[in-house]
Amino acid sequence: MALALRRRVCQTEPFAMHDEVIETSPDAEAAQPAAVEAPREIARGWLAAFRALRHRNFRLFFVGQLTSLTGTWMQTVAQSWLVLKLTNSPLMLGVVTFANYVPILLVALFAGVIVDHVDRRRLIIVAQVLLMLSAFVLAALTWTGAVRVEHVIILAAFNGVVSSFDMPGRQAFVVEMVGMEDLPNAIALNSMMFNGARTIGPAIAGILIALVGTATCFFLNGVSYLAVIWSLFAMDLPRKTAAMVGASMLKRLGEGMTYVWEHRPTYYLLVLVAINSGFGVQYSVLMPVVARNILHSGARGYGLLMAAQGVGAVLGAVALAARSGTARGLRQNLTLGLFMTAIAIIAFGLSNSMVVSMATQMFIGAGLINYMATTNTMLQLFVSDELRGRVMSFYTLSFIGMAPIGALMVGYIGEHLSTQTAVVACGAVSLACAVLLLTRLKLFAEAQAVAEAASTIRTA
Repeated sequence: MALALRRRVCQTEPFAMHDEVIETSPDAEAAQPAAVEAPREIARGWLAAFRALRHRNFRLFFVGQLTSLTGTWMQTVAQSWLVLKLTNSPLMLGVVTFANYVPILLVALFAGVIVDHVDRRRLIIVAQVLLMLSAFVLAALTWTGAVRVEHVIILAAFNGVVSSFDMPGRQAFVVEMVGMEDLPNAIALNSMMFNGARTIGPAIAGILIALVGTATCFFLNGVSYLAVIWSLFAMDLPRKTAAMVGASMLKRLGEGMTYVWEHRPTYYLLVLVAINSGFGVQYSVLMPVVARNILHSGARGYGLLMAAQGVGAVLGAVALAARSGTARGLRQNLTLGLFMTAIAIIAFGLSNSMVVSMATQMFIGAGLINYMATTNTMLQLFVSDELRGRVMSFYTLSFIGMAPIGALMVGYIGEHLSTQTAVVACGAVSLACAVLLLTRLKLFAEAQAVAEAASTIRTA
């Protein structure tokens, strides 16, 4: 019965959806997360951009994640610079990215089933501890001078396995902290936090690499995980009883796949994310080469380019969080964000100026955050809580799963043709995705109408 209900809900005709919810409203209500009581009156004006911070648990999460992600971005920049120093090969940068992402391609969908059947907070804590230990190992290898590119590849693959569980877990955990009402704002603030860290982390890393080397960045990243681990322990949440998965693993996975396939708006959102993230934005693999060989700005320039993208993303996220999040506004965010990203990537590939390159990175950051955060919001508004972990694992697979292939292709083009040719090609792929998005806006509008009608009936 539950699977049959999900199949009918996947349809996008509003009247069919109305009939379905009226007939089975107790089950539909049970599938949604429990309401999270807001401790204070809803903020108005510009404070509405931060309304999800009314929730104590989300405030703890926000601070802890901001600290941890700053360290993660420091390690991202330092690791790329270390690989370039060890190998002097754009292709090896792609290989390390491949090693980091390919485990997600293999594990993410099964991880989504686990996320739907365990206490998500405890799952995230375990993942953060493992990532912390990985950072300390890389720091020790680098400090002692024993590090080789093989070590970096192995640790990148290990981090990829852990992230297969961590990322969909964190995405699905947000609604437990803020409830459905503040979910769009919380996703926007999550994006703001992520890109605030992208602004701070690379800038710090660029300075530290020039002054004391890459090992310090790895060590500080390990220390930064303590903040998010503490924030998760400090939360006041009911403990979720773990459900047995066992032999039903493939069945549960099949339910998630059926939903994604039959709910066409979700399917197209995920396909566009997969193509754009797997190929379009993989130009970033070559950013150390651009900084060193084209802009002649070294590690500090690389850090500044990454920070510029973070600044643009933070500004884009603030604007996104401040908006009301109407159905039409969400579709506009999708379209504008993807077109802005594509055009700015092409401009970055054609630039030989540090100032112009930093400006294009800001536009890429703003466009990408509007596109990705809005996609995340629409996916979570469409899906019931019982399938949330599995759908977010598909989302994780979409924006990361194709990246191993894309990273290798971009690295190959950069090494055998030219770096700028590879970057422009990435922008062209993103532009094609934006054009395809335009042809599916009507389908998204119909799905939003269905979701709004179902929400109104549930709360009536």
